Amino acid sequence: MTIDFSNIHDHVIEIEDFDLKWRFTEEKYAILPESDLKQIKPLDKEAGKYLDHFIRSVELHADEPFKENFFSQIESIPVSDGNELEIQKWLTERGLPFEKMVYVSWDSQNGAIVSWEILIKYFDDFYYPGSDDLSVFDENLNWALVFAHWEKIYFGTKDEFKRVENKL
Repeated sequence: MTIDFSNIHDHVIEIEDFDLKWRFTEEKYAILPESDLKQIKPLDKEAGKYLDHFIRSVELHADEPFKENFFSQIESIPVSDGNELEIQKWLTERGLPFEKMVYVSWDSQNGAIVSWEILIKYFDDFYYPGSDDLSVFDENLNWALVFAHWEKIYFGTKDEFKRVENKL
């Protein structure tokens, strides 16, 4: 069975079976409330590979942070100790609906599906500066977000992207 966006939800696994569960379930890192943890939908290795292949096939990151001319607008914010609330506000202002389900890809095998709201709330558990390059997107690619290991977050949009207003 070929994986694509129409059946990727069939590849959701339990958090206990996810290689990166420690980010959300271990005291040393973070223990998310059960109600929020249930909103993170980890993907099996095959679906993680599919997300990575999708990113590579469109050459999303052919240039840093995004392929040249892929997006008409790119905004960014630095990541530093103590600016977590500023980042959450900035992410909220990008204009995606809180309930929007997005794809998160850490590497060639690890991915998840999560709401925009949960990603904003726990961005610093999804992303560790200095080590992670985290891609966040939807299947339309009218926008994409990359948390870069060099401690900067980039948000690219195409002209077709329509923002909504969310309230924190």
